[in-house]
Formats: sequence, C-alpha cells, structure tokens
Amino acid sequence: MTSPTALKAVTLTHVRYQRGDRVGHFLAWISLVPVFISLGGFVSHFIFRRELQGIFFALGLIVSQFINEVIKTSVQQARPATCALLEMCDSHGWPSSHCQYMFFFASYLTLLSLRGGLSFWHVRDNPPLHLLTWSLALLTMYSRVYLGYHTLAQVFAGTALGVFLGAVWFWVVNSVLYPYFPVIEESAFGRWFYVKDTSHIPNVLKFEYDMARAERRKLASNSKSD
Repeated sequence: MTSPTALKAVTLTHVRYQRGDRVGHFLAWISLVPVFISLGGFVSHFIFRRELQGIFFALGLIVSQFINEVIKTSVQQARPATCALLEMCDSHGWPSSHCQYMFFFASYLTLLSLRGGLSFWHVRDNPPLHLLTWSLALLTMYSRVYLGYHTLAQVFAGTALGVFLGAVWFWVVNSVLYPYFPVIEESAFGRWFYVKDTSHIPNVLKFEYDMARAERRKLASNSKSD
C-alpha cells in the first residue's frame, strides 16, 4: 500500500498561535498586514486610481519578494525548532519575508512622502500615518519571533534587506524612471488602462473635487439652456 502524499499548506494566511494567548492572537493578525496591504491596498489602488507611482511601488514589493525567495533558496537556513508546531519546517527562514515586505513598504512610503509624492493622502502633513506604518513594521518583526516563525537573526536580516531595497527602488523609480512617466501615460498601455501620474498636482483630492463640481455645474447650465 502506497503512503499518502504529504500535504503542504498555502502559507499566505497560514498563521498559528497558542490557544488562549491574546497577545499571540493579536500578533497573528499583525502578521497578515502584508496580505491586507497587497490585496486591499495595491489591488484597489490599481482598480480605482491607477497612479504610476503606486504601480511601481507595488512592482518593487514584488521584486523584493522575488529576491527574498532567491536568497532563502540559496542559503537554506532552517527556521527555529518551534516550526514543528507551526507546520513550517518545510520552508526556509532567512531572511524573513514578512519583515522584508513591511520595512520595504515603510521605507519607500516615508521617502515618497518626504519627496512630496503623496499629495492625494496629504502624508506630508500627517505624521501619525508614518507612526502607524513604522509601528506595524516593528510589530510584524516582533510577531514573527514571538509566534515562533523566525529567529532574531532572520527578522533582522529581513528588516535590513527591506530598508535597503526600499531605498534603492525609490531611487530607481524617482530618479531613473520618473522622467519616462509622461511617455508611459501617452503610450498605448497608458491610454488603454488610464494610468496616470498626478505627482505634479499639489493637492490631488482638492483638484478632483473642484473638477467634479465644475463639471456638475457645466451639466446643470447646459440642461437649463436646453
């Protein structure tokens, strides 16, 4: 009789914690923040906003995670002994992909706001949002050790790599690629998918609000004239 084939879990939302541990329960949800950012943040951003800065931001996170997988596969450092309880011993632990993701995200977002490229969210005038972003990154780092998924060395490696790649990718996008944003806007791809760059507009929210009101007044004026 042949033995059954071993099963492997999809680790995207596969987070375990000790039953009854409220701190562990909270940190388990914190570990899912990268999923919420990817699906709830960048996917909805592309559907509703289609800003080139956001698209390249998301692309950078994908590249960062690809680099993480290459390094993990090359180094093949085991996770801590607690991985046996978490059913995670079949994957490698160095560097932590969760930490790399969150610190890439925090680094890029901070640099972008300092450059003034987030006028839609007014991040330059909203320090609490930066505090929230870096707090979530640090909590994610702590959660991966607390829950037993990584060692300290593994989360520090992911953190350092995330900050480094976030800064490098920010430079690539905003120094090398940014001059080509108008070309992308006017390309067949840009016109087909309505991708745009509004970083030259000081207050995008107010601009869109004023344009919508102006268009409504225009329609009302035309209907009266008819």
